[in-house]
Amino acid sequence: MAKWTTDDIPDLTGTRVIVTGANSGIGLRTVLELARHGATVVLACRSAERGRAALDRVRAAVPDCDITLGSLDLADLGSVRAFAEEQGEQGLDLLINNAGVMALPHRTTADGFELQFGTNHLGHFALTGLLLPALLDRPGARVVTVTSMMHRLGRLDFDDLDGERRYGKWTAYCRSKLANLVFAKELDRRAGGRLVSVAAHPGYAATNLQQAGPRMAGSRIGGLVQGLGTAILAQSDAAGAQPTLYAATAADVRGGQCYGPRGPGQSRGAPHRVPTLRAADDPGLGRRLWEVSAERTGVTYEALGARTD
Repeated sequence: MAKWTTDDIPDLTGTRVIVTGANSGIGLRTVLELARHGATVVLACRSAERGRAALDRVRAAVPDCDITLGSLDLADLGSVRAFAEEQGEQGLDLLINNAGVMALPHRTTADGFELQFGTNHLGHFALTGLLLPALLDRPGARVVTVTSMMHRLGRLDFDDLDGERRYGKWTAYCRSKLANLVFAKELDRRAGGRLVSVAAHPGYAATNLQQAGPRMAGSRIGGLVQGLGTAILAQSDAAGAQPTLYAATAADVRGGQCYGPRGPGQSRGAPHRVPTLRAADDPGLGRRLWEVSAERTGVTYEALGARTD
């Protein structure tokens, strides 16, 4: 089988896409390639300043692109609802749930959820559900949710999802990334072919995500160590974006699967379907996470109806 590259992305003219966390790293690289192949892209960003800078960068690289900027803070359900109300008036072919935070000191969202679980999972759960009518309006629509190879270290402790009894920044991160994967699989189960839901992960990619935790903790040494390790071991953000782009555009993608690098430990290399933690395929775990997420966010996915199995 030939190695897949971004040259294999088909013509996306007429395809409407929303990418969260689109102002830097993997999100920005994803937008650049989608725009180069003709997609109409909405950059969903928390920071207006960084979003405008990303917009300018994409327009400089792809002068005739059709891109716009939207304001979205996944750590605030009010912002998620406002964004979805604005963007959900048109059909949507592709939603890429890319934004995330990693290994932060204990913080909470505007709605009182632990920040990593609230941003990485609950914010995207709510956003996807609120945009569901727009997705179902387009035959063949896809939802790509970005997880991490570190999901394998995650555990969904439903008695302490907010880390109130015990908090570890990496424990919370791995939990949120396992939740991303379980959600992607459960959404595909419930969609029953009405849309395709898949997960993707970038392997170990060099982005500014690794620096956020040490910066928030005020650890200069931690930031230097993290930066050095990333510089030595990580693949580029452009390479890290390839599994997302493959999951979003390749014809042989199948719902409920996960796509990541094919190299050692899934850390780097060309994208392909990758194995994941066996527990992530458990329908019982998917059902419980779904029910807890719906209760917490108030987003119920009515258009899909209830699971019948």
